Amino acid sequence: MPHLTVIGAGIGGLTSAALLLKQGWRVTVLEAATYAGGCAGTFFHKGYRFDAGATLAGGFDPTGAHTRLAEILGLTWNTTPIRDAAWVVHLPEKTIHQWVDPLRWRAEYLENFPYSKTFWQIQERLARITWNISTRDFPFPPATLKEALRLPLALRLDTLAAAPYLTRKLIGLLPRQTPADFKAFVDAQLLISAQAISKDANALYGSTVLDLPRRGVVQINGGMGGIAETLVKWIRANGGEVLYRQQVTRLESKNGRVSAAHTHKGLRVEADVFLGNLTPWALEKLLGKAAPTRLRAEVNRRDPMWGAFALYVGLNAKIIPQPITHHQVVMDVNQPLGEGNSVFISLSPLADFSRAPQGLRTATLSTHTRVRDWQNLPPEAYEKRKAEYTELLLKAAERALPGFRNAAQLIMAGTPHTFESFTHRPLGMVGGFPQTSLLGARTPHTGMKNLWLVGDSIFPGQSTAGVTLGAMRVARLLQD
Repeated sequence: MPHLTVIGAGIGGLTSAALLLKQGWRVTVLEAATYAGGCAGTFFHKGYRFDAGATLAGGFDPTGAHTRLAEILGLTWNTTPIRDAAWVVHLPEKTIHQWVDPLRWRAEYLENFPYSKTFWQIQERLARITWNISTRDFPFPPATLKEALRLPLALRLDTLAAAPYLTRKLIGLLPRQTPADFKAFVDAQLLISAQAISKDANALYGSTVLDLPRRGVVQINGGMGGIAETLVKWIRANGGEVLYRQQVTRLESKNGRVSAAHTHKGLRVEADVFLGNLTPWALEKLLGKAAPTRLRAEVNRRDPMWGAFALYVGLNAKIIPQPITHHQVVMDVNQPLGEGNSVFISLSPLADFSRAPQGLRTATLSTHTRVRDWQNLPPEAYEKRKAEYTELLLKAAERALPGFRNAAQLIMAGTPHTFESFTHRPLGMVGGFPQTSLLGARTPHTGMKNLWLVGDSIFPGQSTAGVTLGAMRVARLLQD
């Protein structure tokens, strides 16, 4: 049987590994950390279970990626559906609920942005078409001739309605003379899921991510890491290997093929095929001088992904009894987003007692930040910057959840340096590439014959649902 080795126990790598294991492959997953999930993992600290990066899970609707994967593998996710608001957006003068129910959501946007009806009608139509395409075998962008030949089979008559928007930016769908608060609202939603705002985000991709609150958003009981942990259990129960504390430090290659992965503990694992649940930058580093010219050119050409500044907070649940667990705050609608001006806050559910000591709950706060701004800072400047960003995020939290400061029993800050240290992602880049052009979307190709990428670097990228879709595509590609 063919042997697959996966570098990194993120959701993408674990999904591909599980699917190929089911098809009879031998599977080995090598993970540097002590837990699975990577940027969508959950870590322990002083009795708390904190979500490391990703805090929101969609794609659990009847045709969603996670639902389809569970049906294929015969597993059950440990989740609780969110039935009211997926999250609440706090603008300086408005509070908008992202209701799960489409009818409640339409009433909400008409009340707060009555001029936006046409925009949302177009967005919903484009999202519906794009989500429908995602449920078919649609290998985009094609990485092989066989995938290219299969592309037309996934198209339907209604797909043609989306064709005029293939190269358009989402800003072109917004009403003329869009008020600043509405543009900030849309841009804030896009930034967390497409890593780009309306002037840059592709119209089709942007329409899809704006629909996320209505696409099977759930609470993962025990924290976001539960998705990866469920996959690890399934892989081990079905004869696969998942090895923790095995950081891959080098990929051995010959004649354009990877032959073995070497870890910092001296383990050498040979395989027929290798998957890197990595960024292109991390992959180039592992290949060293054997990195293909095209991969080297890519990492030199591409701008870095976004980074994140995060706060991990233990809260007194009596002071913050808010039942809605996700909140987004925009402090100033006339200023650029990220860098503390837009903050996403996720609270652990009040009924999930596994997340914190008795009477307490967790909160993860994050804002987009430019990774290069955190590089090469002297220690004093680094600490000063960290303190400034901590204050910005606490100020935002106080606006959405009054009493937040007084409720905080524990506050830990995470910078791009922190993410680089714990996730081994160069510069601490998280979230995937900004989805600005479908024609420029990244394939799983690496330039090595038996080495492929999975994770948020390949299309469709961001979110656990997007990563799962990409991983399912890679598994099919390897079975061809």
